[in-house]
Amino acid sequence: MITGELKSQIDRVWDAFWSGGISNPLEVIEQITYLLFIRRLDDLQTLQERKANRTGKPIEDPIFQPGEADLRWSRFKDFEPGVMHQVIGEGVFPFLRRLGGDGSTYSEHMKDARFTIPTPALLSRVVDMLDDVPMHDRDTNGDLYEYMLSKIASAGQNGQFRTPRHIIQLMVAMTAPQPSDEICDPACGTAGFLVAASEYVRGEHPTVMTDDRQRQHYHRSMFHGYDFDSTMLRIGSMNMLLHGVEQPDIRYRDSLSEGATGEEGVYSLILANPPFAGSLDYESTSKDLQRVVKTKKTELLFLALFLRLLKPGGRAAVIVPDGVLFGSSTAHKALRRALVEDQKLDAVVKLPSGVFRPYAGVSTAILLFTKTNSGGTDNVWFYDVQADGFSLDDKRIPTEMNDLPDVLARWWERGGGELHRGRTEQSFCVPKSDIVAQAYDLSLNRYKETVHDEVEHQAPLEMIADLEKLEVEIARGLAELKAMLS
Repeated sequence: MITGELKSQIDRVWDAFWSGGISNPLEVIEQITYLLFIRRLDDLQTLQERKANRTGKPIEDPIFQPGEADLRWSRFKDFEPGVMHQVIGEGVFPFLRRLGGDGSTYSEHMKDARFTIPTPALLSRVVDMLDDVPMHDRDTNGDLYEYMLSKIASAGQNGQFRTPRHIIQLMVAMTAPQPSDEICDPACGTAGFLVAASEYVRGEHPTVMTDDRQRQHYHRSMFHGYDFDSTMLRIGSMNMLLHGVEQPDIRYRDSLSEGATGEEGVYSLILANPPFAGSLDYESTSKDLQRVVKTKKTELLFLALFLRLLKPGGRAAVIVPDGVLFGSSTAHKALRRALVEDQKLDAVVKLPSGVFRPYAGVSTAILLFTKTNSGGTDNVWFYDVQADGFSLDDKRIPTEMNDLPDVLARWWERGGGELHRGRTEQSFCVPKSDIVAQAYDLSLNRYKETVHDEVEHQAPLEMIADLEKLEVEIARGLAELKAMLS
């Protein structure tokens, strides 16, 4: 994570946005995203110019035309604040809106760009801050953007867009993305899952940067994210870019709507924390999904969508509310039965209810499953997470208690020693037959056994005898006290 002067500078700029009248943290990041994008375009043009100078050939498809030199970051960053504000408002942003494309998906998300930085002084401070960030340093600029995104959460009202980073990293590590994977998040928000997956692949499989075929796949066809919030798409795209993924497939899509679920069996890994607080109209919901599960509840519809999008052999790690595990409606039962009987349900990791505080106290779990279309569930692994490294109140202060490393260690042992753990322990395996006998209830407490300490109680007649003895002693004591006072 970034520290020191750069972190302090971001904090000061953030405060300046707020005092300048921009109180929505998403709008702050959106404005910074536009500026980062225009700086990236200038860097790309500079690379093209250097190549042209070396080869003696003219630039093919230049991003900036000869009359647009003042729109380049390297030029306007040195302008007097008032002039810079005018150039960016009247020149740069109209340029972004009409940009046909620099060969990436990012330009598509800039077509409705609006310039809302209110004063030249604030704009100058923001440009100075961003100019100090080395765009070629993936770690630095990625951490900078992650730090800004964390401020969405700390601002409160938009915290639902942020799944805690350590929970994301756990889910990514449990699914262990491979260089050949096609990874999708159908409700991607700021693309936290996709970013974490890209970092994991880079770290565990360095060949994605050295093998040409793998590198092309990594930059252009490995990562897919969908959302129906254009602000989220812009922020998510820039998050991916700043973490070193050149052209991810980040697109506008209402994943549950009719006409949006044409894809089937195309992804090998789904990582997601879909919205699960609402219900949709039957008329606007995909008929394909309703054939899988007849419901209006978004959490069930998204699960049905994940099963549809995965290719056979594809795997998923997704966050669901506890109600999915034990809900008694026909739709709840049908979906759980499908996961156990038709697919391969691998694990249920119960999270403590404070994980999403201060924004929500809802109890959740991570479901891990593999699409087989032919069953395969033998034993389902359960883990009861008691602590995630942070206090479970609204403050979420770091603590020493953290089960997540143990979750990961035991997850990889679930085919060995975990099979022999008793159900009184923090993790254990449950045979499929037991789950079927419980009508496919997947709540951990249904299977966890509690050991009660044996306590010996005194017989009632003995207790009465003891009380009578005490009463005699009290009466004797009172008589002695009276004798002393008389």
